[in-house]
Amino acid sequence: MSGDGDNGGGIGSGIGGAAGDGPRDRAGMTQGARATGGPDTGTDTGADAGARAGAGSGVDAGADAGADTGTAARLQKLFEGHRLTPTQRRIAHCMVRRAADAPFLSSVELAELAGVSQPSVTRFAVALGFDGYPALRRHLREVAPTEKPGDTGSYNEYQQAVQAEIDNLRHLAAALADPSPVIEAGRLFAASRPLPVLGLRAATAQAAGFSYFARKVHPDVRLLDEGGTMLTDRIDAAVRAGASALLCFALPRHPREVVDALEYARTAGLTVVTVADSAFAPVAHHTDLLLPAAVGTGLAFDTACAPMLLGRVLLEAMCDALPDAQARLEEFDARAAARGLFVE
Repeated sequence: MSGDGDNGGGIGSGIGGAAGDGPRDRAGMTQGARATGGPDTGTDTGADAGARAGAGSGVDAGADAGADTGTAARLQKLFEGHRLTPTQRRIAHCMVRRAADAPFLSSVELAELAGVSQPSVTRFAVALGFDGYPALRRHLREVAPTEKPGDTGSYNEYQQAVQAEIDNLRHLAAALADPSPVIEAGRLFAASRPLPVLGLRAATAQAAGFSYFARKVHPDVRLLDEGGTMLTDRIDAAVRAGASALLCFALPRHPREVVDALEYARTAGLTVVTVADSAFAPVAHHTDLLLPAAVGTGLAFDTACAPMLLGRVLLEAMCDALPDAQARLEEFDARAAARGLFVE
């Protein structure tokens, strides 16, 4: 869809987090997973209370997307359909974000990376239907590339951060092989009048960028970028005005306010669509349609190129679902030209 000159510039990549937010592990990637709620019935415990994503990814990650992308997609399909404990979800999360290395990690190495005990890794493999972790690793080696990816040690830390973001974008490209979740989200946004868009702390830039461009084609977009007691009031106001859906950008570190707000929004009758760093993010239990896009953690503050690009893809899907979107953009172009708004 063509747009005005302002559309071409875009918004910054939304780097970093709020004060006190430190480096985080890079999240894995799945495609358009629907989150499933319900309490965890397992006995194993862990620090990661992220929810399991339930629906299939439908991703055929071929050579064009890179070997690590294919391994990540296969890992996601392996984990789907299993009810995992919080500790087991933590291990799954670790394996997805380290997809290229997963077939070569020992149980001790995986336990250290995930921050769990070695017996927990064994129980995780058994929960997936294997006799133990060696059987799981043999399976991964059978379906993964035969050689470990080449050494990137010749890159400096800045180049490594860029390469990591390129990998994240490859994961996103593979995920979008099935565009149906994004198309569904676009239809939900187009039908919601108004459309509230939530993003706090590190996700504020993503929510603000989406809202800025969405207002050019959607008649009523409401940015929710401040927490506190007024947040639920603003959700209530959107519902009273006729809102049927809410878009949330949720990035690490995940504020408790966001989790609470999504739970409240669903209780209020809104369909929640969330762009998160991982299908295992804490917001998954409170999301109707989860669209993962990994963040980079090679620098002091997270980089969020994939979530930003996914936001633009959602904008395109919403425009496709709005019959007057092109006319609105052309009208804006005409007004901008009359006002001399942009420097040619």
